[in-house]
Amino acid sequence: MKEPFLEPILRKIRIGKVVDEVKDIHRCNILDIGCGFNHKFLSSIEPYIEHGIGIDFKVQELSSHKIKTINMTLNETLPFNDCSFDAVTMLAVLEHIDKPRHIVSEVRRVLKNEGKFILTVPGKRAKPLLEFLAFKLGIINRKEIDDHKKYYDLDELKELISDVDGLKIIKHQYFQFGMNNFCVIQKY
Repeated sequence: MKEPFLEPILRKIRIGKVVDEVKDIHRCNILDIGCGFNHKFLSSIEPYIEHGIGIDFKVQELSSHKIKTINMTLNETLPFNDCSFDAVTMLAVLEHIDKPRHIVSEVRRVLKNEGKFILTVPGKRAKPLLEFLAFKLGIINRKEIDDHKKYYDLDELKELISDVDGLKIIKHQYFQFGMNNFCVIQKY
């Protein structure tokens, strides 16, 4: 699958924000929701994890010593047992979700106590720029941007997370000139 020019660069920046959080989790068992067709994030953290599962409707299924990918469409329920993962990531995925509160509840369910939910999601300021880059210049994926349901600011992320019992935001930063959110949420 050929990607528009800017996609790999933006992905590398997102991955760079998240890798250090994962490195800090001893013997990490991680779920990457929306791992993408090439599961780049899971591949980049393989040396730091015990085991990783990636799910996406675009990924080709594979199974190696540490990484497994599952081709599936994200729907109402994650197909994993309660308290299965030390960390769950959603990198540039939340903006595509029709029922974000429900998915966040599912993430909480599959996280172990004290587990981390790590996400990146475009901020509201990013909308016009992303649309310009996709629709006018064609250097990011038009179909992906067209599928965005919502852009988030910190207050909206706080509201979404506070709607799900047992989760709290422990870190938030804007990056890419304030266009993107990086958020670490912990299950308690």
